[in-house]
Amino acid sequence: MQANWWRPAFSHPRVGALMTGRSGGVGVAPFDSFNLRPGLGDDPLVVQANRARLQATVGLPTQLLTQVHGAAVHTLHGATGEGDALPVADAVVTDATEAACEIQVADCLPVLFAHVGGRAVGAAHAGWRGLAGGVLEATLARICALAEAPPQDIECWLGPCIGPTRFEVGAEVLQAFGASPDAPGPRFQPRAPDVPGKWWADLPGLARQRLAQAGVARLAGNDGSGAWCTLGHPERYFSYRHASRAGQTGHTGRMAALVWLR
Repeated sequence: MQANWWRPAFSHPRVGALMTGRSGGVGVAPFDSFNLRPGLGDDPLVVQANRARLQATVGLPTQLLTQVHGAAVHTLHGATGEGDALPVADAVVTDATEAACEIQVADCLPVLFAHVGGRAVGAAHAGWRGLAGGVLEATLARICALAEAPPQDIECWLGPCIGPTRFEVGAEVLQAFGASPDAPGPRFQPRAPDVPGKWWADLPGLARQRLAQAGVARLAGNDGSGAWCTLGHPERYFSYRHASRAGQTGHTGRMAALVWLR
């Protein structure tokens, strides 16, 4: 496994988890080197080779999604066919062992879920729209239903995303979270006196807050510190915003966060 990949640790030995970084594959700039998403302008054969490497590492086929920054959750009941249409959803859950749940990110927040007794797992893609729209709560509810367990029996791992001193947002984002320019709250800090109407948004902090309010007490991973920031470390992470600022009009790869049951 690559040095800049993660193996999130969950309580039950049935639960396996992995998150990739941007290195370890065969791609060339601006997709160098482990882009896992087809249809972004990368060489399809390169993406296919990287995906084969990923699935060999996991040891299972994986369920890709058509992610739309929403709150829909797909339930995976078994292995998926090669030519099957991708579900339109921003989260995937399962209590089966035939395939891994996979979501992809390049600044948005990946969140992995697992029941402490190894009955069910899931993965969610949380940009600000999905987070405000309830994708984490919807994923948690589906996991709890599959595992027949309360939220207190679910643990979560938060992966790298754009950091709280890099994620510039406008008033519409504050409003989506029930805040306002007059009362932004602790998760939104003014950008600067000379940049009116802009704030820094703490995406992992917002996610931790919402998960805690939903009853999840076991939270690990991204704590908002600089090492987890995708925009701040483009050599380690794919970052859509970094690519846009570099004149690549957002052309960059996608990292994958996966969780499965053995």
